[in-house]
Amino acid sequence: MPAWPGSRHQREDPVPYIDVELPGIGSLSTLDGLEVELLHGPALRGGFYGSYQWGRERTDLGPLGGKVPSLAPRLNAGGYLEWQLNKSVDVGANLSHDTAGAGAYLNLYADTDLPSIGPLEQAASVRWSLMNGAAMNRFFGIGPASASALGVRAWRPGGGSEMASLEYDLYLPTSKHTGLALSVVYGRLLGGAANSPLVSRFGSATQWTQSLAFIYHP
Repeated sequence: MPAWPGSRHQREDPVPYIDVELPGIGSLSTLDGLEVELLHGPALRGGFYGSYQWGRERTDLGPLGGKVPSLAPRLNAGGYLEWQLNKSVDVGANLSHDTAGAGAYLNLYADTDLPSIGPLEQAASVRWSLMNGAAMNRFFGIGPASASALGVRAWRPGGGSEMASLEYDLYLPTSKHTGLALSVVYGRLLGGAANSPLVSRFGSATQWTQSLAFIYHP
């Protein structure tokens, strides 16, 4: 994943891969967070949503360490709605708030299953992420002290679009109970995030995230 949101460099983090779905109850996913289903419609579902938000450590910042503040990971909590258009396509949204700050986040998405290629199962999704001003400034704002240390202008973006992304997922069964999963996400920062000197001068508006997992399922 990017070393920090907006970075041009990558970092590698080993994490447990969890993907549990309980129909009518909810789901827990390392990638997509926690959903507790409270609305049980034939096509429309909704309920509580929670997610883990990566921060940025001083070591992740490289030469920027000490010049811009590090950010601790946080938990976000809110709600979600998802509408199943057909057996292959879902569209939805989740709205969450930082449990330790003033940040608010809105994610809109569409997921679809693609035709299988032999044993290979495929899926794709598009996402559009938005932040309020507090969240945008936490990740992409530059205060006067940081601006002086970096030799750039101070930057205080307002709320709005943060990123648009396209994800491709591939699953290869290796036995009845095991398989390999690959996920590749191409993201493009937008608005105040892309225009931040932190990104335009020291990072990149293009954001790649890749995940490879070995899976066991009962």
